Amino acid sequence: SNSIKTIRQNIAVVLQDVYLFTGTIFSNIALGNSKITEKIAEKALIEVGGEAFLSRLKDGLRTPVYEKGNSFSSGERQLISFARALVRNPKILVLDEATSNIDTETELIIQKAMAVLSKNRTTFVVAHRLSTIKNADKIIVLDNGEMIEQGTHEQLMANKGKYYYMYMTQMKEIQE
Repeated sequence: SNSIKTIRQNIAVVLQDVYLFTGTIFSNIALGNSKITEKIAEKALIEVGGEAFLSRLKDGLRTPVYEKGNSFSSGERQLISFARALVRNPKILVLDEATSNIDTETELIIQKAMAVLSKNRTTFVVAHRLSTIKNADKIIVLDNGEMIEQGTHEQLMANKGKYYYMYMTQMKEIQE
């Protein structure tokens, strides 16, 4: 169980539905870890693209969080959860549908945040919105739990298989 504990300490997970606790933005980023100072938390929030969000708050990181953070937009809650993951500095990052509840404008901020978060670490991204994973080193396409294709975006587009079909369909939907 010691090795499982070690593995868990080295993994951070960002889910599509961010759970914020009653407290402050700072307490939601630090999650009780005394090594994380306000300065570290603020740096992390800015690194993941939360600068505009932070500058709107007169109390900054001390801004209260009530009722699961419902006073914040889904994008703002996602930025807090990205900062929460970044301060942990995990070796492995799991992003599970992290862009699914987000408008296109916020998605660009979130994509930049994902690039910052993923840098120099193994990152698993689960996504139905394919623009989210376009730049991945390796894309694995699952169909009913079975791996049916794998490769880079370019390789999968050239294969003209299921990924190509899904990608083209999504691009068409965006343009309509």
